[in-house]
Amino acid sequence: MNKDRVGIRRIGLFIARFNGTIAGLVLLAILYAPGLATARESGLVTSVQSVVSILPEWPPDASRVEEPEGSGVVVLDGYYIVTALHVIQSALSVNIRTSTGLIVEAEIVGGDQATDLALLKIESALAPLPFVENIRLGDDVCAIGNAFGLGISVACGIVSGVNRAGVGFNPIEDFIQTDAAVNPGASGGALVTEDGQLVGILSAIFTKQSDANIGVNFAVSAQLAARVVNELHSSGRVRWMASGLRLAQNLEPGETGQLGARVARVRIGSPADDAGIEIDDVVIQADQRRIRKPADFVSAFALLVPPAELSIRLIRGAEKMTVVIRLLP
Repeated sequence: MNKDRVGIRRIGLFIARFNGTIAGLVLLAILYAPGLATARESGLVTSVQSVVSILPEWPPDASRVEEPEGSGVVVLDGYYIVTALHVIQSALSVNIRTSTGLIVEAEIVGGDQATDLALLKIESALAPLPFVENIRLGDDVCAIGNAFGLGISVACGIVSGVNRAGVGFNPIEDFIQTDAAVNPGASGGALVTEDGQLVGILSAIFTKQSDANIGVNFAVSAQLAARVVNELHSSGRVRWMASGLRLAQNLEPGETGQLGARVARVRIGSPADDAGIEIDDVVIQADQRRIRKPADFVSAFALLVPPAELSIRLIRGAEKMTVVIRLLP
C-alpha cells in the first residue's frame, strides 16, 4: 500500500470514528472492499477444490434417479473424505471424482448411524479443509456440493439457525440451518463461510411434500462432525457416552411455563447421578446452550469427549441451581 493510500485510509478512519458520517464509512468500504473480495474469492475457490463427488456403485435393485451421486469433503491429512452415511450405505463400492476430473477408488473406513456421517479413505492425498467452529446466526455461508449429480456447484445464503436438534433426521443432531440452496446429491458436501472455512457437513433438506430446496436446509455442525470424524479415523466407530438421564418434554401442548427437559429417570451410578441430578428436575441450560427440549440436551452431551465437564443449569421446585456432569476417560 503506497503512502497516498495509507493517508486516505487514515482520513477515512478518522471520519468514521469521530463523525460517524456515511462519507467516512463509504470511503473505508472503497479502500477495503477490493482486497476483501479477492481474499474471500480465493478462500471459496480453494474450498471448492476440497469438495469431491461421491460415485457409489449401487446394487441392481437400489439404483437412484434423483440422487445418483453424492458429495464429500476432504479432511484430516488429505487422505480422508467425510460424507453423509446415507450417500454410501447401500453401495457395493465407492469411487470419488475430484475437482480436476480424476476418478479414484475410496475405501469405507466406517460410518455412524446416530449422526448419518461416514469416513472414506483414498490412496493419494488431496487438499483438506480444517473444521472451524466460529459460526453465528446471520453469517454469510455457501453450500458446496454435487446437486443432482451435475457436478460441484456453489449456492450461498446465511446461517438461519444454530444448534438445531430434534428436527427428526438423526438420533443425534447438532445442525446449522441455512437458506443456501441444497438439493439431492449435495448431501455430504461442505457448508463454508464466505472466505471458505469449513463450518458444517451438508446433511438434510427439510421438506413437506417434495424433495427440493425450499430454503430450510441443515448441515452437521463442525464440532459434531469433527468429533465423529476423529473417532472413525482412530477406531472405525464412534463411542457415545451415556449421561444416565431419561428426559421428557417439560410442557405439554397448550401449557405455559418454562421450556426445558424434565428428568424422568436417573440411572444409579451414572454421571448424572454423581452430579446430583434428581427426578423431576428441569434442565434449562447446558454450558451456554439453552435447553428447550430433550433433544437439545442429547446434542450438547454428545459433543463431550472424556475427560470433560458439562455445567447444567436446572430448576428444582422453585429453586434454580447449577450442577456439573463429569465424564472420566
